[in-house]
Amino acid sequence: MIAAYCTGLQHIGIPTDDPMETEAFYQKLGFTTVYRTETANGPVIFTQLNNLQLEIYQQKPVRAAGAIDHIAIDVTNIQACYDWARENDMKILTDGIASHAFWDNGIRYFIIEGPNTEKIEFCQIL
Repeated sequence: MIAAYCTGLQHIGIPTDDPMETEAFYQKLGFTTVYRTETANGPVIFTQLNNLQLEIYQQKPVRAAGAIDHIAIDVTNIQACYDWARENDMKILTDGIASHAFWDNGIRYFIIEGPNTEKIEFCQIL
């Protein structure tokens, strides 16, 4: 069962056309920047307040006011979760398990679509 590999909410992805302004706004709310990197699309910034982490990233144009792009679930075994999603006919939006060079050793993730077209990311920090 997939729940055996899920440890909780990892982050909420917030697309923005101005990452620095968004970062400054959340810092005013008490969030601390815990990770920053640059991608081909622009900066990616992770901010944290207690156990809530936000992924702020460049996206032009932002699709809609108040857009939250995805929620990410922290997992301990990305392959087992991916296999479960395939076996249970989940609509997988990524081309297999993807990766980014985020954090110290990178991440592996995949995204499924929920019944209301919401995106749910399963993410393992390596």
